[in-house]
Amino acid sequence: METSSLQPPPNFPFQFLGLAKSLLVSSVYWVPVFFLQQGDMEIDLSPKLAKIVYGGNGGGYFAWSPDDLPMLRQGNIGAAKLALEKYGFALPCYSDSAKVAYVLQGNGVAGIVLPEKEEKVLAIKKGDAIALPFGVVTWWHNKEDTELVVLFLGDTSKAHRVGSFTDFFLAGSSGIFSGFSTEFVCRAWDLEEDVAKTLVGKQTGNGIVKLDPDFDLPDPKDEHRAGLALNCLEAPLDVDIKKGGRVVVLNTKNLPLVGEVGLGADLVRLDGSAMCSPGFSCDSALQVTYIVRGSGRVQVVGIDGKRVLEATIKAGNLFIVPRFFVVSKIADPEGLEWFSIITTPDPIFTHLAGSIGTWKALSPQVVQASFGVGSEIEQMFRSKRANEAIFFPPPN
Repeated sequence: METSSLQPPPNFPFQFLGLAKSLLVSSVYWVPVFFLQQGDMEIDLSPKLAKIVYGGNGGGYFAWSPDDLPMLRQGNIGAAKLALEKYGFALPCYSDSAKVAYVLQGNGVAGIVLPEKEEKVLAIKKGDAIALPFGVVTWWHNKEDTELVVLFLGDTSKAHRVGSFTDFFLAGSSGIFSGFSTEFVCRAWDLEEDVAKTLVGKQTGNGIVKLDPDFDLPDPKDEHRAGLALNCLEAPLDVDIKKGGRVVVLNTKNLPLVGEVGLGADLVRLDGSAMCSPGFSCDSALQVTYIVRGSGRVQVVGIDGKRVLEATIKAGNLFIVPRFFVVSKIADPEGLEWFSIITTPDPIFTHLAGSIGTWKALSPQVVQASFGVGSEIEQMFRSKRANEAIFFPPPN
């Protein structure tokens, strides 16, 4: 429900609002190549699309490579998407990285096994966010005509390859099961040799397979969603600015496993032609954002006041804002929606414009001295955006 004015609502979570702002990201109609200079190395900040890693008639697995998006490696971040066609089944696996999964499209079923716990089977749909700590085994299935698409963003600081997820499949042609010798399989599972050979020989799929239409997997249970999944499109809003935008923040209160993953996350929906206030993360966190819907423009300003990125963005691209860099974005008329993670569970942001902006907090004399202007210009500068925080509606 929208607020009746542009004032921030009671108990406004300012520290998270910046999360929405600073986390904007990217896709491209037009994307000039901009570089961040770090020592003797230039890092490309341009928005990127994911590339296919593996798949078949059941679907595909796509990932952003740190070779294409070096900030993934610099920030120890991984990003990937799973897209399942009708009857597609992603084989059980675990990962070397803690992640947050977000359902971008479709409806399906997810199986989740936490370490030394029983299997939980969840019905999932567009807007669902699921925290996946280390050691979790998951499988995914789609029985609907609409493609099921799941985004994964996570921390690769403990991964085998910095900037990339490595999944360990329990079955399939690249699965751990098939890597053991027949003797070890027989001994471990107390099987006869012919049974063990049959199990190993039947594993021909690579990560994703297509099941027969009449094959029945376990039915999901409503009670299994508690504490594991949160639908960001249905959850109470943490921020709601009329004609500006809305934010839902994932935290340990509404999704407890977020604490174990160690990442903050949010879903931001910016209204048509609205603007997200310039701001930065003041706790050295990286902001990694995937554009879910719509299009717009983004600018990032870094060291020495240099604009390090200016791009047109649209659905499907990934964008990373370096530590302490200031970012702002403006939505196109159809609006802009993004899902973001930030590399700390309790992010703190500073906004430079708007009713909670830093320039509002500074004394008039400091503003005059900083810009070298008189009181008339200073008063005009400070009088604007008196009632608008974080999101700014389009000009009248």
